[in-house]
Amino acid sequence: MLRRKKKKQKLKIMDVNIIEKHNSLKRGNNKISIRPYVNGKDNMGLEKYNMVLFEGVVHEEPLACLLQNGIKRYLTGLNEFAPEVKNLPEEEREAKVKQIRETVSQLEKELASNVIDPKDPDFWSKVQLLKPNNDAFWGKIVMRFGNDPIFLDPVKDPYDLIKLKAIEAGGFSLVAKSLEDARKLGNKKFYLDKYEETAGIKTEVKKIRNKALAELQKLFDKNSDKLFLVCKVVDANSVQYKKNTPLDVLYDNMDNYINGLSVDSNKKRTAQEFLNIAKLDMETLKLRALIKDATWYKVFGAKPDGYIYHLKSSTMLGKTPADIVEYLKNPLNEDILKDLTANVENYWYNG
Repeated sequence: MLRRKKKKQKLKIMDVNIIEKHNSLKRGNNKISIRPYVNGKDNMGLEKYNMVLFEGVVHEEPLACLLQNGIKRYLTGLNEFAPEVKNLPEEEREAKVKQIRETVSQLEKELASNVIDPKDPDFWSKVQLLKPNNDAFWGKIVMRFGNDPIFLDPVKDPYDLIKLKAIEAGGFSLVAKSLEDARKLGNKKFYLDKYEETAGIKTEVKKIRNKALAELQKLFDKNSDKLFLVCKVVDANSVQYKKNTPLDVLYDNMDNYINGLSVDSNKKRTAQEFLNIAKLDMETLKLRALIKDATWYKVFGAKPDGYIYHLKSSTMLGKTPADIVEYLKNPLNEDILKDLTANVENYWYNG
């Protein structure tokens, strides 16, 4: 018994150490880094510790290349003849070519003591090291990724500059070009963190989420009837909510939804969706809640023609919930609205 207790304590200490290690990393003076992308999805429990790999494990990846006519062309971000550069509008292409040549000129000077004028018409014939098909050089550019961030200092370290340009060109499949790209793609384990860009993205999400949480608190404190209807419209499982469902349950479920802990893990999208629904007027909100439950309780039903019908009267209502909301707002359709309200609210109060 004592041995088991000690083992449990040891595991707890280890968990705490892991959390502290990966949550207290300092950014230091460098503003550019490669960081693990933890998207909140299940990853064998590692996501709880802000980790993408098991402790001590690393991924190693060489720089990607394309093979054409037996010739390798590496994705360096420093090739003015690459399709993504050639296809730019003329003005943008000229600016990009100028930037590429200046970077290559600087790197050639630092790494090969080879001084080339970026404006030289024979520029690429004089490049010795950084030609995109130089397998002897680019084949040795390898990155190792783990749970700890990799800090880059492209101003002082030429190899950091090379890695930065390669990542921006998609040369490493494991790394997204930005946090925004990582969220869009969803299949990257790491992302390039340019401090100002990433801070802006993170702040944007936090602002929307905080607005949504403030709105939730306001509904909880002052308008429980509206909170009930919001839950009905927001939650895919709307029929779980009855008029006697405790307010704390409503609050907790919506808090989880806003924080991306329920059906959708995209916090920006869930927070914005909650705000959009909470802003609806009470009439529209109630109609949407009634319509959502009406199919479950077989008051409404879809038919093979693609339209939704009031089953009792066989009246065609529309194709979408938005169509039905407008239909029910029309005073001429008051009888169907009364029947819908009576039937569905019976389950809300007595179900």
